[in-house]
Amino acid sequence: MGGDAEAKVNGARTGGRRFSFGMDDLNGRLIQNFFAELLGTMFLIIFCVGSANSTALTALGENSPAYYLSISLAFGLGIGGIVHILSSTSGGHVNPAVSLALFLDRRVSLLVALAYIVAQFAGGFAGAGILYGLGGFESGDQTAGQNMILIDRLGAEHAFFLEVFGTAFLILTILATIDEKRGHAPSYLQPLAIGIAILVMHIFLIPFTNCAINPVRGTVWNVVTDKADSETLIFLFAPFVGSLVAVPLNLLIFTPH
Repeated sequence: MGGDAEAKVNGARTGGRRFSFGMDDLNGRLIQNFFAELLGTMFLIIFCVGSANSTALTALGENSPAYYLSISLAFGLGIGGIVHILSSTSGGHVNPAVSLALFLDRRVSLLVALAYIVAQFAGGFAGAGILYGLGGFESGDQTAGQNMILIDRLGAEHAFFLEVFGTAFLILTILATIDEKRGHAPSYLQPLAIGIAILVMHIFLIPFTNCAINPVRGTVWNVVTDKADSETLIFLFAPFVGSLVAVPLNLLIFTPH
């Protein structure tokens, strides 16, 4: 295939979108969106990770199916609500892996993606600090919600793959829900679809890794509660790899040629 023809095919697959550094995005709107992502990610940590430390839920027993399902619902419905709140401003990424994926899919510029990722980590650490303070925790107290390998026979490479797999599923769901060619008008159905995907992944992954599929969620609570170790790197990097897998997979397999 000639260079011009190949460029036309690639352009058709991406809707004519191009990679951009994003100097045109350096304006007041970016500042507004920065704080939207910061607050949205802060809410995610406080309310969703906080649910894992809820007295009512921990009383169910951290190994009980009811506990797993309750936490999964909290994350799925909570993040769906956060995405809905942020949809008209930043778009509700609240996940660096999502921002990376939308940059790779040429939907946001490099500047916007980097600004959002900084905002998400800042909001995540703020949320983790607030949650730790409001919970009245002290050094050495038992806390829940950290990401770690929960099954002894599960190796680090298996945990990494599971997190990559889960994140890729989330990214594919997001790319499908925002695909203009499918005729999806912006509505509450998009946050609902994303929330359901997150719920399903939590039901699947909580027994193995407590389900991160988000570098912020996978690290900040571990750090603030002094539970970060070498395993934490799995939950920092695996979601990014999931994005790197999902975007080309979406273009090659799930986008009409």
